[in-house]
Amino acid sequence: FRRVFARLDPEEFQHSFLNWVRSTFELASGQVVAIDGKQARGSSDRGAGKAAINTVSAWASDNQLVLGQVQTEEKSNEITAVPELLQMLELRGCIVTLDAMGCQREIAEQIINKEADYVLSVKGNQSNLEADIRDYFDWALQDKFKQTVYSQYTETNGDHGRLEVRRYYTTRDIEWLRNKAAWKGVQSIAMVEREREILGEETTLERSYYLSSLAAEAKVIGKAIRRHWTVENSLHWVLDVGFGEDRSRIRKGNAPQNLATLRHIALNLLKQEKSLKVGMKSKRLKAGWDEAYLLKVLLN
Repeated sequence: FRRVFARLDPEEFQHSFLNWVRSTFELASGQVVAIDGKQARGSSDRGAGKAAINTVSAWASDNQLVLGQVQTEEKSNEITAVPELLQMLELRGCIVTLDAMGCQREIAEQIINKEADYVLSVKGNQSNLEADIRDYFDWALQDKFKQTVYSQYTETNGDHGRLEVRRYYTTRDIEWLRNKAAWKGVQSIAMVEREREILGEETTLERSYYLSSLAAEAKVIGKAIRRHWTVENSLHWVLDVGFGEDRSRIRKGNAPQNLATLRHIALNLLKQEKSLKVGMKSKRLKAGWDEAYLLKVLLN
């Protein structure tokens, strides 16, 4: 097994994975596709001067499956991996979400050219854009939105002495936005205000800002923003806890890239098998012990 995966062409294996996903799963219109990167920490080989691989994955939030991935050997290369990954995917009618690293004009244009929409997190790497959006919403809040058309939606969650209120604000009033024409398809800006109260602790308030090609509907954009974080909870966390990815010391040849793809294949299959109501680790054990269940997973 070690020799096979070390020598297997990772690009061809990834291409086969992509073809399998396309032929097996169908994405619903309006589905949120979250794109984010994760480092396999154990894949570094200091003796050979090889850095740990980073996998940039596209995660279909409703279907709960990996649509595709691109591997790089440097964290900074994620920005070049995103366009490559987008080129591989069929995204018509989907909403693509990215963190601040993906907030690039070329990426926004590529998403629109794929007949999809985007919600992009705006932070320090687009400092002027972030400052403009922040100043606008600061003014609008102070003015109580009396001079602008806006949409607002609120969510409240709480348990075990913790309360979180999320307020989403969106507006299509963006004619003032610097370099607006450079962001293809942009229709709205958004702000999320998160107020957290933990029993016995000080209440915290934080705000984050977004640029979107969607109409200024706070509930729709808010759902997309919330759905983006399923890539952390339903993919990255599961890979670490259910598959032990960060503990894997497979480092030779093409094996790290190929095993990353193999884990995505296994995760997709196990996520689609709904009859067993247990965690990913238990599902893997069941598939290893019970050939009937293994066949059920493979033929699902």
